Amino acid sequence: MIAIAERIANELNVNTQQVTAAVALLDEGATVPFISRYRKEVTGGLDDGQMRLLLERLGYLRELESRRDAIIKLIDEQDKLTPALKKDILEADSKTRLEDLYLPFKQKRRTKGQIAIEAGIEPLAEALLQDPSLDPEVEAAKYINDSADFKQAFEATKGVLDGAKYILMERFAEDADLLADIRQYMGDQGELKSTVVPGKEQEAAKFSDYFDNTDQLKKMPSHRVLAMLRGRNEGFLQLKVDAPDDGSDTHPCEFKIAKRNGIQSQGRKADDWLNEVVRWTWKIKLQLKMETELLAEIRQAAEVEAIHVFGQNLKDLLLAAPAGQKATMGLDPGLRTGVKVAVIDSTGKYLDSMAIFPHQPRNQWDESIALLAKMAAKHNVNLLAIGNGTASRETDRLCAELIKKHPDLGLQKIMVSEAGASVYSASEIAAAEFPELDVTIRGAISIARRLQDPLAELVKIDPKSIGVGQYQHDVNQTQLAKNLDSVVEDCVNSVGVEANTASAAVLSHVAGLNKTIAHNIVAYRDENGAFTNRKQLKKVPRLGEKAFEQAAGFIRIRNSDNPLDASAVHPESYSVVQRMLADTQCDIKQLLGNKQNLSKLQAEKYIDEKFGLPTVTDIISELDKPGRDPRPEFKAAVFKEGVEKVSDLKPGMILEGTVSNVTHFGAFVDIGVHQDGLVHISAMSDKFIKDPHEVVKAGEIVKVKVMEVDLERKRIALSLRLDDPLESEAMTSKKSGQNKPNQNKSSRTHSNKPKRQGSGQSSQGSGSNNAPVNNAFAEAFANAKKGK
Repeated sequence: MIAIAERIANELNVNTQQVTAAVALLDEGATVPFISRYRKEVTGGLDDGQMRLLLERLGYLRELESRRDAIIKLIDEQDKLTPALKKDILEADSKTRLEDLYLPFKQKRRTKGQIAIEAGIEPLAEALLQDPSLDPEVEAAKYINDSADFKQAFEATKGVLDGAKYILMERFAEDADLLADIRQYMGDQGELKSTVVPGKEQEAAKFSDYFDNTDQLKKMPSHRVLAMLRGRNEGFLQLKVDAPDDGSDTHPCEFKIAKRNGIQSQGRKADDWLNEVVRWTWKIKLQLKMETELLAEIRQAAEVEAIHVFGQNLKDLLLAAPAGQKATMGLDPGLRTGVKVAVIDSTGKYLDSMAIFPHQPRNQWDESIALLAKMAAKHNVNLLAIGNGTASRETDRLCAELIKKHPDLGLQKIMVSEAGASVYSASEIAAAEFPELDVTIRGAISIARRLQDPLAELVKIDPKSIGVGQYQHDVNQTQLAKNLDSVVEDCVNSVGVEANTASAAVLSHVAGLNKTIAHNIVAYRDENGAFTNRKQLKKVPRLGEKAFEQAAGFIRIRNSDNPLDASAVHPESYSVVQRMLADTQCDIKQLLGNKQNLSKLQAEKYIDEKFGLPTVTDIISELDKPGRDPRPEFKAAVFKEGVEKVSDLKPGMILEGTVSNVTHFGAFVDIGVHQDGLVHISAMSDKFIKDPHEVVKAGEIVKVKVMEVDLERKRIALSLRLDDPLESEAMTSKKSGQNKPNQNKSSRTHSNKPKRQGSGQSSQGSGSNNAPVNNAFAEAFANAKKGK
């Protein structure tokens, strides 16, 4: 455990004691949100991000230790565990290194090399390796015998020499240090070459960027790796990993094999034979093995990156600003099938629904406006949540006219992403919530609710259906689900959950709770009425002391008889607040939010054996703004009137939109035309950025400039730099000599900006990081998105 703690501490750049303490808490059943929020003194302030990394590495390293112990035992049982080998095994720092060391001792089917050893040919192999001056044919003849078994296995001297080759090949191929050296070299210098499967050029058009492409392995961005692997898996691409061609007839890895075993070409009788052993070792034993391992390695790295991007986007979406507790009308747009309408009250409770048919073929425009106005007035609706799918802009115009004709209603319209609404509407959760309602009405309810509180509604939907992932179906699904569950858990607990209104789906993500306990909380609430304090939670079946300890600080009871129950102050530290009340001679209501009284408190005074300065500081901060929501203030994007489809776009337009997805190569923005535009990473900032998340996040409202529109492919190139010249403007500027160093900012050209980052380009070309967003640029954008 000490070695594991030290290693994790080095990786996280923290003290070993912090890791040891955190691991102890985890082993006792504590959750990451609870530890990072309420055990800061114990861990030295490790945050939830550090705790997640610690938990991941702890699992890996414990598996490593378990495998190390098993390998030592297995080799020892063979009486082959030398002190030197044991030392190497104990020092192995990865599963790959461990398995390399175990390879010679691993039980395997009978090989050609083993058959040759059993036939007594091993001394020949050893003799030729140690003394290349020996004549292989002459030496091999000495090992021929007349037994039937020998003659069947080895044909004359050639068969004997082949047997000796296999003995050496297997020995070389199981040399752990040699494998590590070759793996390191291929990882650093190796290239991945992709070619199209002959005859599939047309079918594979979406992978045309990779028909004849070579990339250096260690420099490949994750989306390119996953795109190539998808192309191979779909039968369109052929992939090959190899070292760069240096013009030599001998592969660089063959040089390494030869050098490791002291094999040189000096004109001796056995030199050619030994060089052939080296070639066979690489071609037959190691080349495919290395290619498989390296592809697996870069795939794993790419999957980790893709899962991280997905997790970051999901976090941003879940923590998007809520519109708040306002009566909301959800509209799920449609043409032929009509617009489904549902109304919920300020707490999200379903009130009413209907279907209207304002669009083709019925065109009941005025009638639909009248029906909407009547329903809005009946339920005192404040917000109109319009799903952004088919007929969304037409429905947006309908709502605009509704607002214009009925200003007395005080309505506000907002376009809402409906990604995953249909998945929710057909789910077991939706069926349990609204068993009597049609699935289409459930979808409208979901649209309305996600405007009120995105977090509370989106946790009901499988994150993979929300539409913010990159190659989400190509990555390890178990790891993806585990990571996304952690993201949801962290988001839910950072915001807090209201015990008297939260659904079981939300409650199940509270630290310390599970689906069973969450359903029990809802059932208890339905049977006994609203909770009046946190202590009542202990009466819920299966919610024991440990679960209460982990969950209580994240559960809010807003109308509790103790105002602290509506805050993030944990019940275990209520005694600290009582001491503060005594010192300030205030009651709790006079202290909450009262900066003057709170300013009199000195945190150091309330430190004791159980509660240190971090906890006391957090308590005072929470008392200042009890139950504060960490999410930003609600804002809504305003789409430009008259711009409803791709054909309405013109280069040079400045539009407002919502970031729908962020990837390694840029960000997709919904500008209200049923097709997201792409802001490439090179069009996001005047300065060099490595990650688009440095500039934007999913759900953020941004202003973009339309740089190019491809009507045929429905592809849109955008820029966050609103003063970027269009391609035609850049050419005009260049011809007129206006791109001089002393020009003002508004007339600058891209040539004065940083170089282009690696962004999905093939290794044969680089280009400027901020080149004009022209046809080639838009093509790159489009190709980048294909693997979504």
